[in-house]
Amino acid sequence: DTRQLPLDIRWQDAATLEDFLPVGNELALAALDELLAQPPGPWLYLYGGSGSGKTHLLQAACGRLVQGGAPVAYLSAARPEFLPRALAGLEGMGLVAVDDLQHLAGKPPAQEALFHLYNGLQDRGGRLLAAATGRPADLHLALADLRSRLSWCQVHRLAPLRDAALATALQQRARRRGLELPDETASYLMTRLPRDVSGLFGVLEQLDHAALAAQRRLTIPFVRQCLWRE
Repeated sequence: DTRQLPLDIRWQDAATLEDFLPVGNELALAALDELLAQPPGPWLYLYGGSGSGKTHLLQAACGRLVQGGAPVAYLSAARPEFLPRALAGLEGMGLVAVDDLQHLAGKPPAQEALFHLYNGLQDRGGRLLAAATGRPADLHLALADLRSRLSWCQVHRLAPLRDAALATALQQRARRRGLELPDETASYLMTRLPRDVSGLFGVLEQLDHAALAAQRRLTIPFVRQCLWRE
C-alpha cells in the first residue's frame, strides 16, 4: 500500500524515473538505481535547490517499487508537527521516501520519529530515501544520532537542469502522454514559468486535458489562452 498524508505535497502517480533527464546527475541516478535494486543498495540522501527534481525522483522511486508490488510511503516534512504520527508503523515498508528534511530544524519530536524509523527500517530490511535543500550537516539537527545516521547514506547533490534540458524534459514528458509540444511552444513556456520540474509537468497535465477537450494542438496562442487568458 502507498501512504499519502496531508503534508502539502500531492503524490504524483505519473512521476517516472524515465522522465528525469540525467544530465549532470548521472551519479545520483546510478545511486538511486542501486537503492531500488534487489537486493537493495545503500540508502540515499539527495539534496539540491528548488526545481532540482528532488520530489520528482522520490515519488518516481516509490512508483517504480509499487509496480513490483512493494509497499511504499512518500511523505513530506514540510509540516513537521505531523511527522511523528505519519511515520509511526512504517518500519515494514519496502521504501519510505521522506522529502523536505530542512523543516526538521528545531523540531525534536519529528527528529526523534525519523531516527526511530531509520532504525526500524534497518532492522527489517527496508529502504530509506531522503531529500532536503542541504546536506545532512546543514540541517541543524539537535539530535546528533539522526545527523550521523543520515550521513551514513550515500549523499548526492542534484544539479538543476538548464533551460534547454528542461525544455527537452518537458517535450519528452509530452510525447509520453501522446502530445506534440513544438519547440517554439516549449521555449514560450520556459520563459514564463518557474524552472521547477514538478511544476512544469503539472502545467503540461493541465494543457493535456485542455487540448483533449478542445481538440487543439499545443500552439502558443492556445497555451496562452489556457494559462493566462490574454
